[in-house]
Amino acid sequence: MAIVLDKDRGIESELEERIGLECPYCGVFAHMSPQAFPDAAAVIRDKPKHVGLVYQCDACHAPVFLRFAVREYADNRVELYRNFVELERPKERFAFSYLPDHTEVLFREALSCYSANNFNAFASMCRRAAKGSFEALGDGGKLRAFEEVMEAQEIAGIDDDTFAPIKTVLFGTGQYEELPLLNRAQAGILLEVLKDMFYQCFVRHGKLSRAIKVRRFFVSENSSKRQSA
Repeated sequence: MAIVLDKDRGIESELEERIGLECPYCGVFAHMSPQAFPDAAAVIRDKPKHVGLVYQCDACHAPVFLRFAVREYADNRVELYRNFVELERPKERFAFSYLPDHTEVLFREALSCYSANNFNAFASMCRRAAKGSFEALGDGGKLRAFEEVMEAQEIAGIDDDTFAPIKTVLFGTGQYEELPLLNRAQAGILLEVLKDMFYQCFVRHGKLSRAIKVRRFFVSENSSKRQSA
């Protein structure tokens, strides 16, 4: 199941399987085929701890860069762990047009931090974006947001210990340097919880209001046409 760089045969996988992931360019979950890889002899000579490989997205044919940790060196081959780090992550999508302007700016920057794997910078920007959203919601806004977040925890079945740093980031009142340090998994939970909070507090309201306005417009227009007929 390992990925191997061989001096004579190049790159090979024991299962001849391709990697599947979401392409950072086209956003499609697709297979990735090896496109370019370093010279095995040079890697064996220098013995780095990590090796970068270039794969090609089968959907859009764009190059996708992945970093693998080295598992073992041999005389004529290098064995890599199958786990990898995506050096370019797909951009997160959201209905930004429904957010207040100030919150939109901060949340876009938060998502940029997340896509760059800067998870603690992401947490700091989430705190700022959440705080701005509470102010935009007005009196009782923070309490309403808190209730939405607690409901999300219940729906997702997240235990209190796991969820504690998420609540601290979003609703804590301490200084930014007192924010908990997040790993990839915690940052992922924070992202989904904040997206859900923004959806419930802003996007859902905006979409529903717009849909009702459109319905009323067509009802009014049809009534005017019947009266003039």
